[in-house]
Amino acid sequence: MKTMIAAIVAIVVVVLAGLITSIYFLARPETSVEQVSRIRDIFIIVVALETLVIGIALVVLLIQLASLINLLQNEVRPIIQAANETVNTLRGTAEFLGESVIEPVIKLNSYLASIQRVLELMGLKRK
Repeated sequence: MKTMIAAIVAIVVVVLAGLITSIYFLARPETSVEQVSRIRDIFIIVVALETLVIGIALVVLLIQLASLINLLQNEVRPIIQAANETVNTLRGTAEFLGESVIEPVIKLNSYLASIQRVLELMGLKRK
């Protein structure tokens, strides 16, 4: 990775040096039409090479995009489906506990509270 970054930095430095050198030679008053034509041809070649590099980068980008789509379809979707199944199981467990455990306990508490209130009204128990 470090060598790739170093190579990219080196290429950028070389291109900038070439541009600065070209501008210097073009700005000199004794520059002839033939020299300008040569420099123009060199720039056309550089632009063509740059277009080629951009095309290769687009192909690599498309390959990476296809890889990402494949990853999403084959690995992330099953994870989401497994999580959905887990949530459905938890929902069923919560409903079962609500019906089997919590509801009878609430009924028992209400019966005990009503018995306690009856005893309080009869004077057998203090408030």
